[in-house]
Amino acid sequence: MVDTEVQLKDQLASHSSSGQQEQVRGEREPDRTESLQNTGEGEVEEPLLSSSAVVAQAPPCGDRAACSCLGARWMESCLQSMELQLQLLTSKADDLHNWVASGKDHVERKALAEAVSRFLSNCQPYFNHLEYLRFHKSQHTLLPLDSYTWLLDFSQQLRDRLEQLVLTYASYNLLCLDETNPNSVSPYCMGQSKLGPLRVAEFRYFKPMPYLAQVHTGLYKRMRWNVVRLREEQREEGENERVDDTEYYFLCYEDIPNAHADAGGNGVSHGNAVRTWSIGKWVQVTPDTDDLYDWIMCEVPQADYRRLLFLGSDEPSSSSATVRLQQMLLSQQTAE
Repeated sequence: MVDTEVQLKDQLASHSSSGQQEQVRGEREPDRTESLQNTGEGEVEEPLLSSSAVVAQAPPCGDRAACSCLGARWMESCLQSMELQLQLLTSKADDLHNWVASGKDHVERKALAEAVSRFLSNCQPYFNHLEYLRFHKSQHTLLPLDSYTWLLDFSQQLRDRLEQLVLTYASYNLLCLDETNPNSVSPYCMGQSKLGPLRVAEFRYFKPMPYLAQVHTGLYKRMRWNVVRLREEQREEGENERVDDTEYYFLCYEDIPNAHADAGGNGVSHGNAVRTWSIGKWVQVTPDTDDLYDWIMCEVPQADYRRLLFLGSDEPSSSSATVRLQQMLLSQQTAE
C-alpha cells in the first residue's frame, strides 16, 4: 500500500510538472500571457513571491507623475508574475481533478485526497499575496485602476477552480465538508488582508452550512470573515490579539416565504419562497460573560445574526462579497 502511494505521488508530480512546462512553453492565443517567459532551462519562475521581494520591487515615492509611471510598470510586472502562478496552480488543480475521475482504485484515490489537502494549503500564500497587492501597495503607490480588476479576477478564477476540485473529491467521499468533523476541509481560508487597524481573514464554506449547529434559524452560511481590531498598544508593541478583539461576519442566505413567488419576478425563487443573501455579524448570546469557566461549560455557543448588508436574491461571488465587506469596514473606520 505504501509503495502504491509513493508511486502515485511520483507519477502525479511528474505529470503535473510536464503539463505545467508545456503550458508555459506551448503556443497560446495572442494575449497578455505571451509576455510570460521561463526563467531558466526547463524551469519556470518561482510560484510565489515573498512580501520582501514585493517591497524590493516597489517604485520609490517622489514626483507624482513619475511615481505613477513607475507604479504602472511595477504593477504590470506583478500582474504577469501572478498570472503565471495562476496558470501553474490551475494546471495542478486540473491534474488532480482528472486523476480522480480516471477510475483509480480506492488506495490511489485516498493518496490523491491527501494531495488535494496539501494543495489547498499551498494555494493560501497566493491568495494572501493578491490581497497584499490590492491593499497594502495601493496605500503607498499610485496604481492603474484596472490592476485591481485583474487581481480580483485572478483570485476568483482560483477560488472557482478549487471549489470545483473539492466538490468533485467530496462526491467520491474522499473529502469531508461537514465543519463539525475535525477532518473537514471546509471552511477553507482564502486569504488575509490588513485594513489599517483591522486584520481580516476570509473563509469559504464549500457547501452551505446551518448558521447554528444545533438550532434551526433558517440561515445558511457560505462565507465567514474573522475581523481582528488591533488596539493601539497592540500595533505598537506587537502583542497577540485577545479573543474579545475578534469580530465574526458571515455571508448567509435565507428563504423568505413569498405568496407571489410563483407568479414571477426577478428574484431567485425556491418553491413558494425567495432566497435572499446578506452579510451579517455574529452577536454572542450565550455565554454572555467573559468568564472562562462559563465558556468551558458551554457546549455550543449561541448567537444572533445582525444583518448589515442586503445583497439581493443572487448569490455573490466570494471575491465580490469580500469587497463589499471590506468597503463596509473601511466606511466604519472613516465614520469613527
